[in-house]
Amino acid sequence: MTGSTIDVLTMGRAGVDIYPLQVGVTLREVETFGKYLGGSPANVAVAAAKHGRSAALISRTGADSFGAFVHDALREYHVDDRFVTPVEGRQTPVTFCEIRPPEDFPIFFYRHDPPDLAIFPDELDGAAIAEAQVFWATVTGLSQEPSRAAHFAAWQARGRRPLTILDLDWRPVLWPDPAEAPDLVRRALAHVTVAVGNIDEVEVPTEARDPHVAAKALLDMGVEIAVVKQGSKGVLGMTATETVTVPPVHVDVVNGIGAGDAFGGALCHGLLSGWPLERTLRFANAAGAIVAGRLACAPAMPTSAEVEGLLDG
Repeated sequence: MTGSTIDVLTMGRAGVDIYPLQVGVTLREVETFGKYLGGSPANVAVAAAKHGRSAALISRTGADSFGAFVHDALREYHVDDRFVTPVEGRQTPVTFCEIRPPEDFPIFFYRHDPPDLAIFPDELDGAAIAEAQVFWATVTGLSQEPSRAAHFAAWQARGRRPLTILDLDWRPVLWPDPAEAPDLVRRALAHVTVAVGNIDEVEVPTEARDPHVAAKALLDMGVEIAVVKQGSKGVLGMTATETVTVPPVHVDVVNGIGAGDAFGGALCHGLLSGWPLERTLRFANAAGAIVAGRLACAPAMPTSAEVEGLLDG
């Protein structure tokens, strides 16, 4: 695979998810766990690959067994791992969660000096970033150096090419200084063409919780497509010429944590397919709903046929 053949190139977190195999109880009460590939950018790449897209990830792991597991899992899911390398002296992050459907899924991050924030600008393959059909990055990558500088270097290499996507991915617990986020996110938005986030996430750069106001503010900051996920109220998509609202897809929720990553991978697939915005968002919404009805993240990512089956049903 060369840079020009990468459909979806993501950048950021990779690690291990340790999820309970008992549902509806706290970690204190859990008896057994499953081990899965974790990290939102990693899972977005997996989700895109399940739709037949060539996908790759830029990240770092520890030089440890969990890091080796990350590589094994990426390869299993047909995600190119050549840009994922170990960092000596840092441990691969581990994330635990509690699964208490329908809406309570506390997440516990074990990310002391995480290796995925030790990506340096001079380590990047600028050609691969520039040539990828989609480049997907997250706000968490801006939380500290050298990852922050690496992200801006990646956007500079890309030159604001179409389908440069920023996942607003707001997790204040992962920021040493959350107060830095609003200005940094606004700076980042000047380099991307698509922004995706839920109500809490779009509020960070826009200071607005009304989805239409926030989406318009994102467009005013330079993006061409603003996507606002509204949970039980569906998804809003806005461009300079159209506004569409897609209703939610109702499922029996098991674990809602991976739904956003499934949405992201499916969004990339729809945009690459050249579909109308409404169809793209319906497809992405359905993909997210499927994963919300399953236990894990990466293993739960649906194929296009599964998504179309839900939409047709």
